[in-house]
Amino acid sequence: MKKEDEFGFERVLEVYDQKTGMQGVCVIHNTARGPGKGGIRMVPDVTTAEVMGLARAMSWKNAMADLPFGGAKSGIKADPRKLTPEQKEGLMRAFAGKVREFIPGLYIAGPDMNTTEKEMAQFADEIGSPMACTGKPSNIGGLPHELGSTGFGVATATKVAVEHQGKSLDGMTVAIEGFGNVGTFTMKFLEEWGAKVVALSDSKGTIYNKDGLKYETMMKAKSEKGTVTAAHGEKLDAAKLFELPVDILVPGARPDVITHANVGNVKAKIITEAANLPIKYDVEQILMKKNVVILPDFVANAGGVISSYCETMSWNEKKMFEVVEEKLRTNTKIMLERAKENDTRAAALVIAKERIKEAMEKKGEWGKQYV
Repeated sequence: MKKEDEFGFERVLEVYDQKTGMQGVCVIHNTARGPGKGGIRMVPDVTTAEVMGLARAMSWKNAMADLPFGGAKSGIKADPRKLTPEQKEGLMRAFAGKVREFIPGLYIAGPDMNTTEKEMAQFADEIGSPMACTGKPSNIGGLPHELGSTGFGVATATKVAVEHQGKSLDGMTVAIEGFGNVGTFTMKFLEEWGAKVVALSDSKGTIYNKDGLKYETMMKAKSEKGTVTAAHGEKLDAAKLFELPVDILVPGARPDVITHANVGNVKAKIITEAANLPIKYDVEQILMKKNVVILPDFVANAGGVISSYCETMSWNEKKMFEVVEEKLRTNTKIMLERAKENDTRAAALVIAKERIKEAMEKKGEWGKQYV
């Protein structure tokens, strides 16, 4: 395969298992800084091109987080909703067997869409090594993402951006899209640090209360009623969340939620991208020209992969949160200081590529690409 550019791709492995019918792909983009790190998603429409793009993005994310990891990603083509637990386990174990030779020297797996700590336990067991993946259950030495590392990192990056402007989170209004693992912990920590979350959304819509929503109340509404819209406040369409008069906006669920169609209605002055690709770059640039500070996805949502690094070091939960805070604080600040014309994404990419190039140069022109 022809190299895309000086960074990769190093390996693109498409695999098939006759017994289970498993179809999968594992892409290792660059390993100059360390083994490629990236999750295994299980979706019915996964493509090699999609996984290649995700693996490349993981190279930037891991380098920007200043971790000793390269970038990688995997996908298994299957619809988990149509599988029994036994069938799903069979696919995961079959995939593990096909990529065994790359683990953990060139690839360390993790959870992603439709895979959890349960599948990671199966993957590690099939490989025969706890170093095969991260996101494992805590009772076998893991630091599952359910601890809230990603949401904590999102909240930390937001706090740094506010402080960079010489302001305080106290009293600042926030709207958060999504109230799953990331959104709940983002709200929890921002509220603890003095911000006022006034809007939340989930698949049922948006709840807005200008006087503020409380974390415990929203957790109860979600648990008992199945939706944040059951709480006290004004009920709006989900898309209206992005147009509310708030200081901070956190797109935390779907891609492409702020587009050319609604960008003119965005009122927030800080946007923290907790989701992957919630805004295309050309739309981000429109916001940047209006002096909106954007914290790009691969910077702001790196708490999960930093937690993964801590797991490979066998650190405990307390140490993990300390490392997530230190790395998010340091790297967000560096990005904001390096940004020209408010273009934070371009600044972060330059920093990530500089770090990878430095590692490649120290290992020879092409790093480990032909080892």
